[in-house]
Amino acid sequence: MNPHVLGLSAFYHDSAAAIVRGSEIIAAAQEERFTRKRHDASFPRNAINYCLAEAFVDPPDIPVVAFYDNTALTIDRTVRNFITVAPAGEGAFVKAMSELLGGKLALRPYANVMTNERFHDLFGGPPRQPETRIEIRHMDLAASIQAVTENVMLRLARHARKITGEKNLTMAGGVALNCVANGKVHREKIFEGIWIQPAAGDAGGSLGAALYATHVGLGVERTSGVRDSQKGSNLGPRYSSDEILSTLDRMKAVYERVDTPAQTERVARAIADGMVVGLLKGRMEFGPRALGARSIVADPRRPDMQATMNLKIKYRESFRPFAPAVLHERVAELFDFEGDSPYMLMTAPVRKELRRDFSWDSFRTQGADMLEVINKPRSTIPAVTHVDHSARSQTVHPDDNGDFHRLLTAFHRLTGCPAVINTSFNVRGEPIVNTPEEAYRCFMRTEIDLLVLEDFLLWKKDQPKFEDSDDWRNKFELD
Repeated sequence: MNPHVLGLSAFYHDSAAAIVRGSEIIAAAQEERFTRKRHDASFPRNAINYCLAEAFVDPPDIPVVAFYDNTALTIDRTVRNFITVAPAGEGAFVKAMSELLGGKLALRPYANVMTNERFHDLFGGPPRQPETRIEIRHMDLAASIQAVTENVMLRLARHARKITGEKNLTMAGGVALNCVANGKVHREKIFEGIWIQPAAGDAGGSLGAALYATHVGLGVERTSGVRDSQKGSNLGPRYSSDEILSTLDRMKAVYERVDTPAQTERVARAIADGMVVGLLKGRMEFGPRALGARSIVADPRRPDMQATMNLKIKYRESFRPFAPAVLHERVAELFDFEGDSPYMLMTAPVRKELRRDFSWDSFRTQGADMLEVINKPRSTIPAVTHVDHSARSQTVHPDDNGDFHRLLTAFHRLTGCPAVINTSFNVRGEPIVNTPEEAYRCFMRTEIDLLVLEDFLLWKKDQPKFEDSDDWRNKFELD
């Protein structure tokens, strides 16, 4: 029998643990989901305990622990690279631009050097402060940075194909979360197939370390044959009905228990009726995307739903786009897209016949309010259609998440639309919920209408007054 190997990523950014046995990924989770500290970089003690419990092994049973990354070497490499290429290097350029646009940098003390008065004069003003009005220049700068990033990624992809001759491309690393650029690499058809690691950032290093130690360090033969060995990235904890029941009774929640077939139909009807639904079903996702296990879902056909969910559910700027989860077998009905996007890591154009006339000129030339522009329908699925008629789609396959696929199927049967809005189950600045208690608290703090906890349904209108023990706005740092 193949040995268990534990992989760790820590002390850099977004720590995590993963455990594998041979080519099988048994469990993986980020530490932030347990500590509730976003991008927690500390030693992943809680994630390790979860992985060991899920694999039914004790620490003495683990022959190898693989660690990503060597922090000292990472710092040395980063500093040397910065000294060598700054300010001409793309990394330094993006960091400076991020600060100018009001983003956050790990090396914030350097920001004043990177964006000095000459820099401000060149780009029309000082860095944008959080929560302030977004100006045309901010949008143009963001678009320009994106164009540079896309150009770099396309050139790298073409170069990789040329020097290797490989037909398939695998992508990882933080930039691999750039869905727009990924979509362009896909549409250029440089490679026949593209697979993007869903935990593409530093958290995914724990999984890579475990697999590397298994197959390279221990020489265990790799096996394949399954559609997706990542298991839809559903690698985190799940909770039994008894655990959920205990939580709900302790919190004095009002609930009803409904078997799966009837529950699916009722939830689909609630979405079709305009309700916002929180889902906690199955194992939690590994990586930054919610894929149906820890999701907030709604009807994408409603023009006001994007602003409603941003302002009343997520508590963030109304312009931020949402992603559609669409039935794998019906993706071509809505989008000009061929292939799979199971991890919501590619954008695709909405089909031309579904688009509606939309002009961005009134905002750019007349200073129209962005909220008014956002609420103007851009397609027959306006809540997931960005101003350029693109969407960051997730294709849902029954083998990845059967429950979610059945819900989308029921919604399609009711409405004729094979997609729903899918966004992460959290408020702005909070890690995605892990436990039933965290899901209930988020449900009660927001204007979510219906909460699904495995086979339990909770309607907001039936719940007792919620006494919050703390102010999440002070607890979670806004992004």
